[in-house]
Amino acid sequence: MAEKEQKGYSAFGFQPYQSGADEEYMSPAQEEHFRQILLAWKRELMEEVDRTVHHMQDEATNFPDPNDRATQESEFSLELRTRDRERKLIKKIEEALARIEIHDYGYCEACGVDIGIRRLEARPTATLCIDCKTLDEIREKQMA
Repeated sequence: MAEKEQKGYSAFGFQPYQSGADEEYMSPAQEEHFRQILLAWKRELMEEVDRTVHHMQDEATNFPDPNDRATQESEFSLELRTRDRERKLIKKIEEALARIEIHDYGYCEACGVDIGIRRLEARPTATLCIDCKTLDEIREKQMA
């Protein structure tokens, strides 16, 4: 993967978007670029869910040894926590796809400015511009 990153590829084999000189922010081509990235990401996560289900069905054994049983339960628990995080991510991806449909994708929820193409390529589900996200993180630190 590091080799692909060096050649200018972003997530899922998509090349970074190259805007035209007079291209408007979040043009139909840009929206389609991000729609494809989000759909590929969602598809990958859904495949992981399927693999986990099959793995857990195949590996589910009632070990007579309590240590073996505990190890298996611990592994399953970790896998389920990971899948739960991915389920939440799938929801964020679906929300981002919905924002693309209503042409609201790529704009900060807090202040309305452009989030930016490069930030969205790094984090396609971003809803805040870098300034608002930084302020949000500072507030979180102060509340903790």
